[in-house]
Amino acid sequence: MNHTTFYEQLVALEAEGTAFVFVVLAESLGSTPQDSGAKMLVTTAGLYTGTIGGGKVEAQAIALAAEMLQSGTVTPRYVNWTLKTDVGMTCGGSVKLYFEPHPAGGVGAAWPIWIFGAGHVVQALVPVLAPLNCQVTICDPRPEWLDRLPRAANLRYVRAEQPADLVPQIPDHAFILCLTKGHASDRPVLQRALAEKKFPFIGVIGSDAKAEILRRELIAAGLPPERAGQFHCPVGLSFGNNQPTEIALSIAAQLLAERDKLKR
Repeated sequence: MNHTTFYEQLVALEAEGTAFVFVVLAESLGSTPQDSGAKMLVTTAGLYTGTIGGGKVEAQAIALAAEMLQSGTVTPRYVNWTLKTDVGMTCGGSVKLYFEPHPAGGVGAAWPIWIFGAGHVVQALVPVLAPLNCQVTICDPRPEWLDRLPRAANLRYVRAEQPADLVPQIPDHAFILCLTKGHASDRPVLQRALAEKKFPFIGVIGSDAKAEILRRELIAAGLPPERAGQFHCPVGLSFGNNQPTEIALSIAAQLLAERDKLKR
């Protein structure tokens, strides 16, 4: 595969907001399965494109890349493996590999935020989040609402008839906001988010009464009671009025506060 095609695929993954690790065989010495400069892209689904030679070296490199994707790290890693002792091959060579993680949402997306819904509160919230060092993905089935939102390099819009189906592709370290048009569309997202992953923050717009109803429904659907209560509803800090702009500010403030807790 030529380099143009390879890098076009890399750029496409960035544009889609898909998490991946860029792996480069920086140096090969002795009897190795591939020459220096070989490269590949690894996503959560495994090898996406390219090769560093196949076999045990590539399998071990893919496994390491998968660990990096799972942990959500944004720090590149450089390894020096002796094929016989570190990889378990009979060859007497060695390889130096460079692993560059690209988290979901775009370049350097150390803090991905996924917002379900594009209504009035989201219209006010996105301009507040856009200048921050984050990558925001907004999901909604209504193109007319998505089209009203601003455009920026760190904003991505996804039209989905069943937004809950997107949950499996969200990175584990993402913050989740359920700000859809109502209880019926919030709950499927919340159900999958709580059942399938351990996100550091899940917020749902609504009231204390809505939170109690959601908890009962989640338990009835099979979630353990403790897990069914691990979301913030009403989302946002307790200040301001019920105007979309002030609700948006309270949500942004809570996101920043929760983000900073994770750094301590």
